[in-house]
Amino acid sequence: MKRILITIISLGISIGCLQAQTIEITGKVVEINSQKPIEFATVKLLDTQDGQLLAGTTTAADGTLLLTTQKTDFILEISFIGFITTRISEYTVIDGTVNLGTIRLSEDSELMDEVVIRGERSTTEFQLDKRVFNVGQDLSSTGASALEVLNNVPSVTVNIEGQIQLRGIGGVQILINGKPSVLASDGGNALGTLTADMIDRVEVITNPSAKYDAEGTSGIINIVLKKEEKRGVNGSITLNTGVPNNHSLGFSLNKRTDKFNLFSQLGLGHRTFPETFETLNSNLSEQTFIRNRGDGEKNETFFNLILGTDYHINERNVLSLTGNFAYELETEYSNGNFTAQTGTAAPHAGWTRDEATEATNPKWQYELQYKSDFSDKDDHYLLISALGSSFAKKQQSSFDNLPSFGESALQDRQQTDTDFGQWEYTFKADYTRPMTDKITFESGGQYLITDVRNDFAILGFENGGWQEIPERTNTFFFTQKVLGVYSTGAYEGDKFGLKLGIRAENTDLNTLLEQTEEENRKNFTNLFPTLHSSYKLADNFSLQGGYSRRISRPRLFDLNPFYNIRNNFSIRTGNPELLPELTDSYEITGILDLELLSLSSSIYHRYITQTVENVTTFEDNVAITMPMNIGTNKATGLELNGKITPNDWLSLNADFNYNYFNREGTFEASPFDFTADQWSARLTSKFSLPADFTLELIGNYQSAYQTFQRTISGYALADIGLRKKIMKGKTILNLSIRDAFASRIFENETVQNNFRQYDYRLRGRFITFGISYGFGKGEAMEFSGQKRF
Repeated sequence: MKRILITIISLGISIGCLQAQTIEITGKVVEINSQKPIEFATVKLLDTQDGQLLAGTTTAADGTLLLTTQKTDFILEISFIGFITTRISEYTVIDGTVNLGTIRLSEDSELMDEVVIRGERSTTEFQLDKRVFNVGQDLSSTGASALEVLNNVPSVTVNIEGQIQLRGIGGVQILINGKPSVLASDGGNALGTLTADMIDRVEVITNPSAKYDAEGTSGIINIVLKKEEKRGVNGSITLNTGVPNNHSLGFSLNKRTDKFNLFSQLGLGHRTFPETFETLNSNLSEQTFIRNRGDGEKNETFFNLILGTDYHINERNVLSLTGNFAYELETEYSNGNFTAQTGTAAPHAGWTRDEATEATNPKWQYELQYKSDFSDKDDHYLLISALGSSFAKKQQSSFDNLPSFGESALQDRQQTDTDFGQWEYTFKADYTRPMTDKITFESGGQYLITDVRNDFAILGFENGGWQEIPERTNTFFFTQKVLGVYSTGAYEGDKFGLKLGIRAENTDLNTLLEQTEEENRKNFTNLFPTLHSSYKLADNFSLQGGYSRRISRPRLFDLNPFYNIRNNFSIRTGNPELLPELTDSYEITGILDLELLSLSSSIYHRYITQTVENVTTFEDNVAITMPMNIGTNKATGLELNGKITPNDWLSLNADFNYNYFNREGTFEASPFDFTADQWSARLTSKFSLPADFTLELIGNYQSAYQTFQRTISGYALADIGLRKKIMKGKTILNLSIRDAFASRIFENETVQNNFRQYDYRLRGRFITFGISYGFGKGEAMEFSGQKRF
């Protein structure tokens, strides 16, 4: 690893020397009337001879631009939706710098009533402490869910159960607009009601500062939702249809005045998720085997409404109120064909297990936020917010075992009833003050309250009626209160930057099984120091380093001890005694930025204690899996990200992640020690074709990897996206094919001394066609219909 780091540094120094004659171009783009900065204006550097693109960028939030070139003769072109394009060909080079000053853009009156499409931004942008994935540029996200959007984000993988990993490790904290949300929790059905058209960008923070919640051992994924800020009335409407069933309608409407910004989004639709599966339980001691093969499907009808307003009290004070209501109606069916056999003989018994499930899932979320900007310095502000949310689930499932052949074939009927409710309240305050032009101080706190009640019952059909099974029926209460306070100080000079932080969090956790009176109370306080630094070795090469300490508290469904009996030979249950994981995370990153090529390379190490693993025990051909704290995990990895734009019609993005880990610990009084590795790669190709067509091809590969007891197989998949603009960009046609070759197969195998368990699942190919129309100064959106893959 040291040699790799030295090589990266040497490469950067060498390139920096070769680029010593680079010219740096700066300026600020504003509206000509209001003098307000224009964010995301497109800036192109063109060759004066042939008009070829030399370099490009977009303006920052404050309207500033920064470009570098070795050319001394060029034309600068600045454009933005609804404004007249400006070209600059006269400039002066002073000490290798061209300062264009303030560039004022005028509105184009001919485009005032036309929709224009979002400026072309890079799919992935690298910032000081995070990577930003711009959803609008991912064509294959048409008809996609929030989970599928995450699965296209570099470093992120999502399995068929909706479990999210970052750099191959779980324990990811999911935030929405920078705050915890029931919509992103396990109880909230894993981002089920958030769709791709609602998402503006996804921020991946692998080493968060103390300002962020310490939850999430592998880092934070922040999903930022769209909120239009353009003046006037803007909106769009989108219709999707797909195979299998993926039909949806999306609508957005926004109005911006001097005092108010009103925004809304509406989505409704119906979708189907077919699946084929196979499981095999092998009792190696007695040479008996239970196999289950079958198929099923899940159907969802959904409705989602977001309403909000920003009230600009004056130029420096804004009050925002947002509400979100989502509702899902679920039905699920499956048919499993079970066979039992001994040794190599033919099966001696067979039966089918039919499942029918119905559930309703209403969700509410509301937030009040106040921001006050102080007049003495830019970025001096106070932000206070209060957020509340609730999620309810009423679900009933019935299971019928019907004999096919053999005297020992299983015949019975079972039923489960679930009445679930979760309430979350978050109170947060953040204060930021620049002490000087280079020194910034931050401080704040957060109080998070989570309250859950889950009534769960398993019933058997006996003596002509349904009877509760007492040992598998109970009411589970979960209450968690987390109080956190933090403070950070940062110095950011021309070449060197340093940010130090400390966060303290107190956790008060209580679980209770009402009928059995089993109560578990935990109260603990943790300190979470953070350190971030950066050094600019050359204009186009810099190094960043970071350290953070993180925690991953047990999730609700990891604590809940109720049994999942979908397959009553393969049962999952929770563990109320589970302890939180703690992680020390170290990272060094090198970033090289050339005119047509950008590269990023990171070396990272994580040391995780009280590691949570799913542990399977086996008895009477039944495998019971529950999470347990099993030893430590030391993971060291290398991540590479690159983008090249050889011309104005082609761009390539590549991502590669490799990590090697060492697992140590003790289980059932026996020590274990093993090493393993895993890697993943993604290549995204985007082609700008004639007649306003855009084609996107995405290839993914995830290698096999090993856990404490399991081996998880690898897979490869391909996604295809095609976009066509018509009616001067007012309307967009989208075609999306996800898992084009139906090759995303999930397999895992558990092998122990006396048993073996095998599991196989396949969802298959999804094809979606969408049409989107925008009006005013809005933008056409690709509304999502799909929830999970």
